[in-house]
Amino acid sequence: MLEHIFGSKTRLKILNLFLKDPKNKYFIRQISRDTDSQLNAVRREIDNLMDIGIIIPAKNTSSKDGTAAKPITSFQNQQEAMKKYLIVNTDFVLYHELRALLMKSQLLVEEDFIKKIKNMANISVVVLTGIFVGREDAKTDMLLVGNIDKKKVLAILEKFEKALNNNIRYTIMAPTEYKYRRDVTDKFLYDVLENKKIVILDKPIEAEKPEKGGK
Repeated sequence: MLEHIFGSKTRLKILNLFLKDPKNKYFIRQISRDTDSQLNAVRREIDNLMDIGIIIPAKNTSSKDGTAAKPITSFQNQQEAMKKYLIVNTDFVLYHELRALLMKSQLLVEEDFIKKIKNMANISVVVLTGIFVGREDAKTDMLLVGNIDKKKVLAILEKFEKALNNNIRYTIMAPTEYKYRRDVTDKFLYDVLENKKIVILDKPIEAEKPEKGGK
């Protein structure tokens, strides 16, 4: 939907990249890699966004050797331009409106994603962390507990990774494994449960019934 408002999917991806973390600086090849977009398309859209004024050269950007990088003056020299850093212009007249619109769009995508995960069969626990709560140090983005069809999870994730423009790291645990790791104070599990998180689903986990004919 938003790609029709903003002109192209590439432009939307670039705006998402810059607006979700306004303090970050990017160079051309990095933008191409992070948005999974062709380099020529990224150059074209960056030119458009710089003409508008929403993207500007990053001032006083230091290179790897500690020396200050010169500001971008033109994209005629593409080799030089690709080495220069860019940043979102937080003084742009529509900056706050654009950021709010993109954040609301992402929330709608996340709500749809959460609904589909919750509606999966045989799922007891759903915990979101990592990218969903801004935890860069988290070891996973989503914990799922239950006897879950992994192929169905992957199908849902593949669709929403594209919509969110982010890879989603997930962890699936069977109920018995979850109970055991919780009881022994497993380091990984407690890192998820004791830090910033969003608990979407937390059903009681029943003990597994013994197989018929078992002792």
